[in-house]
Amino acid sequence: MRARFVAGNWKMNGSVRANGALLDSLKAGLKPSDNVAVCVPFPYLAQVSAALAGSAIAWGAQNVSEHDAGAYTGEVSGAMLKEFGSRYAIVGHSERRTLYGEDDKRVAAKFIAARRAGLTPILCVGETLEQRERGETESVVDRQLDAVVAAAGMAALADAVLAYEPVWAIGTGRNATPQQAQEVHAFVRGRLAGALTILYGGSVKPGNAKELFAMPDIDGGLIGGASLSAQDFIAICAAARR
Repeated sequence: MRARFVAGNWKMNGSVRANGALLDSLKAGLKPSDNVAVCVPFPYLAQVSAALAGSAIAWGAQNVSEHDAGAYTGEVSGAMLKEFGSRYAIVGHSERRTLYGEDDKRVAAKFIAARRAGLTPILCVGETLEQRERGETESVVDRQLDAVVAAAGMAALADAVLAYEPVWAIGTGRNATPQQAQEVHAFVRGRLAGALTILYGGSVKPGNAKELFAMPDIDGGLIGGASLSAQDFIAICAAARR
C-alpha cells in the first residue's frame, strides 16, 4: 500500500512571527506518523530548519535553479537548499510556468538539478481551463511528463513525487471533482507505472480532503492556501491517515 503524503506550499506568504506560531501548532497537532512536509520561501529556510529539527515534519523549497553555481543573480541552487536540511523542492508549479515563463525543458532541467543535489522533486503537471475544455488534459500532462522522462529517464521518476494541479482549480475557488482528479491520476500512474506518489493540488480543503484522498490513485495533496492555517492543514493531514 502506498503511503499518503501531504505537502504544504506557503507560496509568497509568511513572517518570522507568523511562521513560528504556525510551526509550533503543527508540531503540537500532527502525529509523529503523519507523512508531512512544508515548502517555504527561501528566506525562511533557516527558521524552519531550526524549528522543525528533530520533528517528524520535513521541509523544502518552492523552486530550485537548474544551475549548480555561477553568475545567476537571484537564483538558489539545490546544494544551497540541501545545506538547510531541505528534503524537497517543488518544480514546475503552474505559477512558475504561467507567471515566469518556465517551459517544459526548463522544468526538466530543474528536476534534474534537484535530483543531483539529493533533493526529492515535487514535479507539478496540469492543464488550463481552456485546455480541459478542448479535451487536451491528457495530451498536456503527457507532454509535460515526456519532457522530464526524455531528459532524466523513466527511472528518475520512480522515487520522485508528482502533483497533478489543474491550473483552473488553483486559488480560484473552483474544484476538480474527486472523479475528475482520479481520472488524471489514473492516467499518470498508467503512463509511469510503479509505486509513484501522486498528489492532488487544487483548492484542497478540510471539507473535500477526505473524499479526494479516498480515490484509489490519489496519494495525498499539495496544499496551498489551507497550509497557512494550522487548523485547516492539520485537518487535511488527518484526512490522509489510513
